[in-house]
Amino acid sequence: ILTILGNSAVLAAAVKRSSLLKSPELLTVNLAVADIGMAVSMYPLAIASAWNHAWLGGDASCIYYALLGFLFGVCSMMTLCAMAVIRFLLTNTSKSNSNKITKNAVCILIIFIWLYSLFWAILPLVGWGYYGPEPFGISCTIAWSKFHNSSNGFSFILSMFLLCTVLPALTIVACYLGIAWKVHKAYQEIQNIDRIPNAAKLEKKLTLMAVLISVGFLSSWTPYAAASFWSIFNSSNSIQPFVTLLPCLFAKSSTAYNPFIYYIFSKTFRREIKQLQCCCGWRVPFFSTDGSAENPISMMWSG
Repeated sequence: ILTILGNSAVLAAAVKRSSLLKSPELLTVNLAVADIGMAVSMYPLAIASAWNHAWLGGDASCIYYALLGFLFGVCSMMTLCAMAVIRFLLTNTSKSNSNKITKNAVCILIIFIWLYSLFWAILPLVGWGYYGPEPFGISCTIAWSKFHNSSNGFSFILSMFLLCTVLPALTIVACYLGIAWKVHKAYQEIQNIDRIPNAAKLEKKLTLMAVLISVGFLSSWTPYAAASFWSIFNSSNSIQPFVTLLPCLFAKSSTAYNPFIYYIFSKTFRREIKQLQCCCGWRVPFFSTDGSAENPISMMWSG
């Protein structure tokens, strides 16, 4: 519910101010599309299976669920990587050169991200890798436990891990370290000025927001990746099904975080949310900026 409502608000705000969107913001929209796509196409089936205490639909629905999970997961990871690279380029180039990152260029990049994600998601269907149920039985993903004695499957896991996880993660870390160093040097140059320019403040805020989005995604998926790799080299019976369930749920929660990060750091997004509330005739107490003592959660967000 949080994923659908939050990311729907992001998409509604983007549509409302579509003519004012900057080219890097299209990647934020793409990330919201991937998150809401995962929630709408996958989560209802997993919830129904949980109520049924067993997977529903057999092999066909299992492959469908695993394929979409892999597709949206890789798409989110590559989108975060692209956001980090573009953020780095914008930070380290002059204003005139930054205008070269056009909306058309970002749209082409987004198309490439989806094609790249689809390519990796289809590979298990054509014989390189496998899809199968999770050990706890109410979700499906890459069949990690089938790779014990399969060189074909292990080569898929190794390639996927390097090209879809390690390389993008290292790129994200390297870009944000470079940005942090650039911002640090900029602050040193103006440390004797009483009032720090608004551009420097904005750059710092945008960088912090992007870092939090990436950290939220990576930290959510790291326990799941660790549990999955454990099952590659060890029997699936060595871990209790309940233990494998928790990292999976934590990973799926990553789709709900980003709208709250946008709400905290973006005045524009907060203004658009308030306008949407007025247009729709409803008010969400959780998103209220009322600083009254009766609403401590609102005090936290407004703070």
